[in-house]
Amino acid sequence: MTMMHTKLLRDLASVDPIPVSGIERAKAIMQSGLLFRYGEFGSEHAESTLLEAEFAAYVGRRYAVALNSCGCSLFIALKCLGVESGDKVLMNAFTLAPVPGAVAHAGAQAVFLESTEDLLVDLDDLKLKSRSGAKVLLLSHMRGHTADLDAVMTLCNELGIQVIEDCAHTMGGKWNNQFTGTFGVVGCFSSQTYKHMNSGEGGILVTDDDDIAAKAILYSGSYMLYRQHVARPADAVFEKHKYNIPNCSMRMSNLAAAVARPQIGLLPERTLIWNERHDRLAQNLREIKDVVLPKRLKGESYVASSIQFRVVGLNDTQFKQFIALAAERRVKLKWFGHVEPVGFTSTYLDWKYSNAGQMLPRTTKIMKQLCDMRIPLSLTLDECDLIVRIIAESLAAVKSI
Repeated sequence: MTMMHTKLLRDLASVDPIPVSGIERAKAIMQSGLLFRYGEFGSEHAESTLLEAEFAAYVGRRYAVALNSCGCSLFIALKCLGVESGDKVLMNAFTLAPVPGAVAHAGAQAVFLESTEDLLVDLDDLKLKSRSGAKVLLLSHMRGHTADLDAVMTLCNELGIQVIEDCAHTMGGKWNNQFTGTFGVVGCFSSQTYKHMNSGEGGILVTDDDDIAAKAILYSGSYMLYRQHVARPADAVFEKHKYNIPNCSMRMSNLAAAVARPQIGLLPERTLIWNERHDRLAQNLREIKDVVLPKRLKGESYVASSIQFRVVGLNDTQFKQFIALAAERRVKLKWFGHVEPVGFTSTYLDWKYSNAGQMLPRTTKIMKQLCDMRIPLSLTLDECDLIVRIIAESLAAVKSI
């Protein structure tokens, strides 16, 4: 069998099983029937409450609120910061659909910011578009690429802009040895199946602010049972807000929390595995002509559960052929240059509900060249080498046509 016909045997969409302790706890909860997020009489701490306390301690924030998705946590964060219908919210143009979805859910208008070729928010564009009147930046660390958070926070403080960090792709990641999600006034994380912890669906909001924490608990659907939370502000803070905050029924269930809890302790080990695979892929991809990888900043400690690269010099037809040839050999790459959105590869041009005619030429050009590939924990180093060979051969085949 020639190398040109060798296929990757692994499915890049494969996921690892839930830890045994999570499975056993989930089974016990199902046997008890107590799947709801609160005990009616508060006889014991729910799994959701324990997850909140443990995750807050992990990242070093005072409070955490477990929610049913990261998108919900972004929406609640916006509401807790006082975003109202018609307000403008600054956000990366390069992100995923739940982020502008959260802005739309809050009734606000997204103001998209250009991205650099390293997939980071453009701070010059941020400064320019701060004149829009927006008072909140919803900053996505998209696909695990972290901007210079010292520079971001300095600029936003000067401009009077509050920062919400979207850390869906950076759980366990750091900037200058400080966890992402702890720079802005709020940090939002994901425990969706393909993220760093897997509870199927889930999100966690973290903050040090008493009022934001109390509001988030009330928005999440506490039924005035907020005293059952371990990581929570004092009763007096809830008294200020409890009659003015609607119950949005967005808190994580006990079942999802039970599955997620044991995975917090696995994050350091998983980070080492992901980063070893990522770095092997990156090192070899850099050897392929016309393949460009984003540069990582010196202060960033990443958790690379995926890898991104640009392919320059192809037209749309050639790019489609390249993606198809790689897929035939089971290397399934996501491409952000599709005319129509495909799965997780929609762009700001597809979000008509939020776009309002905004055009970002540099981001559009980058998206036309951008590929994205998931890195399963089970991927071997030999498979990493095979993936790069398949990418190189698929690209060479397209160029030879």
